[in-house]
Amino acid sequence: MSGAFPGSWRPQPNSSVPLFDQLRVQILARADDGSLAPGTRLPAVRALAENLGVAPHTVARAYKELESAGVVRTQGRNGTVVSARESRISAASVAAAQLAVTAKATGVSFAEAVQLLAAAYDAEQ
Repeated sequence: MSGAFPGSWRPQPNSSVPLFDQLRVQILARADDGSLAPGTRLPAVRALAENLGVAPHTVARAYKELESAGVVRTQGRNGTVVSARESRISAASVAAAQLAVTAKATGVSFAEAVQLLAAAYDAEQ
């Protein structure tokens, strides 16, 4: 993929997938395939919203969810940058540990916890 994000990608307003989620998935996919390398600075919220023709809240929500997942990090005035994959794996590891603790504390078996995780992973959000 050449050029700065978002390149030619545009959200699909008629999709059943919310606009913020379309953007979130697009950034995640590009971070995973390397076309958005670790350290790449993403456009400012307002600039990207204008470029994509969406509300700034849409971009802000996508960025916030990506930050919560460890995919990006916000550096104040320096903007939002793509995190290294290792930090994303670390964030997932923390969430997995929390699931394990909760499952054990509530009597959920390992097999049941795996089923819950698989259902959550496959759920359309």
